[in-house]
Amino acid sequence: MEVNSFSQLLPQTLFSACLKLAAFICTGPGCSSLGVGAMVEIGPFGVKPDGKTLYLRPYAWNKVANTLFLESPVGVGFSYSNDSFEYNENGDKRTAQDTYTFLINWFRRFPHYKNRDFYIMGESYAGFYIPELADTIIKRNMKAVSSSIIHLKGIMIGNGIMNDLTDNRGYYDYLWTHALISDITHRGLVEYCKFPDSYECKKLEDHIELEVGLIDFYNIYAPVCIRSSNSSRKPRRHGGFDPCEADYVLRYLNLPQVQEALHANRTKIPYAWEVCSSVITSWTDSPSTMFPIYKRLISSGLHILIYSGDVDAVVSVVGTRYSINALGLKVIKPWHPWSENTKVVGGYRVVYDGLTFATIRGAGHEVPRFQPRRAFALMESFVAGK
Repeated sequence: MEVNSFSQLLPQTLFSACLKLAAFICTGPGCSSLGVGAMVEIGPFGVKPDGKTLYLRPYAWNKVANTLFLESPVGVGFSYSNDSFEYNENGDKRTAQDTYTFLINWFRRFPHYKNRDFYIMGESYAGFYIPELADTIIKRNMKAVSSSIIHLKGIMIGNGIMNDLTDNRGYYDYLWTHALISDITHRGLVEYCKFPDSYECKKLEDHIELEVGLIDFYNIYAPVCIRSSNSSRKPRRHGGFDPCEADYVLRYLNLPQVQEALHANRTKIPYAWEVCSSVITSWTDSPSTMFPIYKRLISSGLHILIYSGDVDAVVSVVGTRYSINALGLKVIKPWHPWSENTKVVGGYRVVYDGLTFATIRGAGHEVPRFQPRRAFALMESFVAGK
């Protein structure tokens, strides 16, 4: 069995006396940190509608930290195995272990990064990926020799899932408070979806899309990408100011000359690069909550920032606040507005004993895509320890 993990490092471009390293882990399970994270959100280049030409982004995160994008787990993007059975063995715990192994090997290959302050960042399902990985690193560091210690300083998670019950309740309440579903549907969801696998709950959840109609649930105010008059009316999962940008990235990363330049797909895997993998057909484990792991991470003293774009319905700011409240943390600095060097409010922040929670005003699920300047300011402040 041979597993090959693809990654891309974007070196820091602005001089700093203290260079840092950030790993970006994207949505999932099965979506690409390269395609979504680097090419759509936080990298220095985006793809124009022709699917061939790049443009510069002013708020690339590698301005303030060396940024590593890993396509994980195996089967995502250009990461592959010569045994297709491996694609059916993926799960949260295995992804954490495999990513840890990748990082150890990566630091051995590039030892000049080994002693840098290390941060893990991501969004969506990375709300499970990242705490699992951080927990694995901390546990392994306790037993590791000095040459294998990863200098993990913090984690930064955007619109990340935390706990099934509070996440789901937040989803229902967000839809209702934003006038997207009826009173009767909301009452039914609250009553029957305490047990999400019940027949009544599934029936009500199916009814949500009928009531809401054609919008992007990942940014309820964004335009929806409809590729042609014959395309499905199902809302696309990559909303934004240009809602079809993921399609441009798909075409770009499948160009042979681009793959050659990236040193990717050298063995010619028998399927096209995809934004979200279709070769991963099963997921062996996914916990219902991250609360026990968060409690361990908080006890370890890890720097933790959880942030939410406030127009994402899928992993809503409401659900995240329910989840954080359930942790029962003491408030150190009460709710207050923050801004990115302007008088205009960029969002709101509250500091707890053990983590900070921030909102980004006007941002959807993929925060840097919708509010790049505000997302950049938040990330810059985070790695500066503020």
